[in-house]
Amino acid sequence: MRKKLVKTLEKKGIVDKHVLKAIGSIPRHLFMDSGFVDHAYVDKAFPIAADQTISQPYTVARQTELLQVKKGDKVLEIGTGSGYQAAVLLEIGTILFTIERQNELFKKTKLFLPKLGYKPKRMIFGDGYKGLEQEAPFDGIIVTAGAPYVPQPLMAQLKIGGRLVIPVGEDVQIMTVFTRKSESEFQKEEFGEFRFVPMLEDKN
Repeated sequence: MRKKLVKTLEKKGIVDKHVLKAIGSIPRHLFMDSGFVDHAYVDKAFPIAADQTISQPYTVARQTELLQVKKGDKVLEIGTGSGYQAAVLLEIGTILFTIERQNELFKKTKLFLPKLGYKPKRMIFGDGYKGLEQEAPFDGIIVTAGAPYVPQPLMAQLKIGGRLVIPVGEDVQIMTVFTRKSESEFQKEEFGEFRFVPMLEDKN
């Protein structure tokens, strides 16, 4: 079933061999409620706890491919969720820092990921809009929720040459990549429409 999913992703245009290998290695059904096991290797998003979703495999693959990270790169993930995207990044060999805003999901995933052998450098319960300044700069930052605007702290926490992959928009998001060219210069690219749950901000 995993091989079939990888073939589906290849047909949809995913070419990065490291991404495809990671998705082919991860038991996605374990990240979902038992009632959804039959759907685990279908290219669709599904609900998880706290009114969130586990993203469609194509979306995970596309975001990871756009991030262009390799083994040993330092990555910040905003929105740990089920932990599936984190597992893909860890399978590739990145040094991963991941932030989750929903306490229910944070507690569940913090226990769950290590049981599968996936160990982020740090898992943080907090506000993704602020990033993680004490661990910056990052080779890559990936946002797995729809952001109504691009948080400036995330831009500031990129290394020169680093990439921020973020879906920007309210109801429908445009997958956007910012590449840091210098201290003050960023290159912006857009890669089509996607739909994500909203990125939550701590207004306190």
